[in-house]
Amino acid sequence: MSLAIETHGLTRYFNNSCAVNGIELAVERGTFYGFLGPNGAGKSTTIKMLTGLLAPSGGQMLVLGHNMLDPREALEAKRSMGVIPEDLALFDNLTAREYLTFVGRIHLMPRDTIRSRCDELLSVLGLADEEMKLTLEYSHGMKKKLAMAAALLPNPDLLFLDEPFEGVDAVTSRVIRDLLHGYVSRGSTVFLTSHVLEIVERLCTHVGIIVKGQLVEQASLETIRRGGSLEDRFLQQAGTDPEAARKLNWLEEAAS
Repeated sequence: MSLAIETHGLTRYFNNSCAVNGIELAVERGTFYGFLGPNGAGKSTTIKMLTGLLAPSGGQMLVLGHNMLDPREALEAKRSMGVIPEDLALFDNLTAREYLTFVGRIHLMPRDTIRSRCDELLSVLGLADEEMKLTLEYSHGMKKKLAMAAALLPNPDLLFLDEPFEGVDAVTSRVIRDLLHGYVSRGSTVFLTSHVLEIVERLCTHVGIIVKGQLVEQASLETIRRGGSLEDRFLQQAGTDPEAARKLNWLEEAAS
């Protein structure tokens, strides 16, 4: 089994608070891995560590076979990954095409390749008519689409997607799902976080569930479904109170 992502005891503290607590990830190459958890569970912190944006407090992590704690090996891994981070990290005073060109040059892509892929990505993601606007003028959904274009531009071996469908319209959401299906089918790997379990069930082959910084479940989606729905399993692991809504019984009363 060849792993795209492997961690051992991966931990991150913020002051005295443990955001990620010794997680052991094992993400096989060529899989669509959904990383689930409640708000504040440690999902975005984990992605930031795996992509080299945040140093861990302890543990080990290998991405595409490279030790992310070694600066030289981490650089090699970053050359083969695409990322949509939590905060998007776009440059407000560049147009969409200028931003994508900048990303392409960072990856040392030939100019002709950058130009042709920009044309294709902007068209497919519905940004061709808006490409000369500064990203400062973009809506949140448009910024998400531009971040997706930037992540796909170098055709990486591994994609990290932190809530990529948030704020994206239904038409573009379908286009992105189709793109990602094709991407994984040729042997690449996606590591996705999403609060929309329906999207995870449609796309993912494997799932990890993190709760309060601890990895409480890691299995194929097929295995999880044998015991019921993904939603039921997630709620069980997250410790959600199924009767919580009933506690606000005054909402069921007629307004006076």
